[in-house]
Amino acid sequence: MNKIVISTSSFDLDGNPIIKRLLSHGIHITSNPYQRKLTEDEIMTLLGVDTVGLIAGIEPLTNRVLSAATGLRVIARCGTGLDNVAMETARQRDISVFNTPEAPAQAVAELTLGLMLACLRQITQTDRLVRQGQWPRTQGHLLAAQTVGIIGMGHIGRRVARLCQAFGANVIAHDPHLQHLSETTLKTIPFIPLENLLMQSNVVTLHLPYSDKTHHLLNANNIIQMKPGAILINAARGGLVDETALDAALSSGHLGAAALDSFEQEPYHGVLCNQDKILLTSHMGSLAKESRQRMEIEAAENLWAGLIQAGVIDAAL
Repeated sequence: MNKIVISTSSFDLDGNPIIKRLLSHGIHITSNPYQRKLTEDEIMTLLGVDTVGLIAGIEPLTNRVLSAATGLRVIARCGTGLDNVAMETARQRDISVFNTPEAPAQAVAELTLGLMLACLRQITQTDRLVRQGQWPRTQGHLLAAQTVGIIGMGHIGRRVARLCQAFGANVIAHDPHLQHLSETTLKTIPFIPLENLLMQSNVVTLHLPYSDKTHHLLNANNIIQMKPGAILINAARGGLVDETALDAALSSGHLGAAALDSFEQEPYHGVLCNQDKILLTSHMGSLAKESRQRMEIEAAENLWAGLIQAGVIDAAL
């Protein structure tokens, strides 16, 4: 019997027409029993040797996992990043890999903007003080008065740029894979070296995939290059930021604030939880209802197409 595994922490089975179609034809579907990010051992156990298709979250799909899952033919990532997938192993084992780069882009971009505004206006700190019986006259900053440096101008970075421009902010960008953007609305954004971006930006926001080359892209050596009082936002991947260096920069006062939606170890319980100058969210960038629904449907469609291509199911089903 063909088995499909859905390893994301949540997934709307009832609202997904492709999943309903698979179920109606007797294909067994196993969901994530823990409702959180799976460990390497947990996903390996869940896949076993009889899983043909996986709708994946951000669990580690390492060489060890993929080598053990001898029946696996298709991975349909529910999300953008593929840094958790051992792509070379997948290629060697003839496992097709798909993602959904467009579906979560608006949700992550909007969360990024919300994090920026919360940091600039000190919204969460003020909320805490009011609940403690205080009435602070907090003076923040306008987004319109800031230079926002965007590192990574893919699907999400471009949307962040548009949103910041709509507020009147000055936008600059760095992307190791791009020199400029051809889109008319973004042609005015200068692409500059990373060092220059860090020195010029009041707000720095990360929108790059994680890889060995981008591990700790922002570390102690270049965080110190950022403007005194600058704000750092990371709604991309945790490994892009050296969290220890960030903690030190916030404690010293060199950085004015930060906001993280992703961490090297998740769930996160690290030292940044003790920082008053940081806003922490639980890797919820794509978790807007509309975007999440679109992402899950696209992932299921990718799975369906991959299974047909692999000859696992009949296109006539």
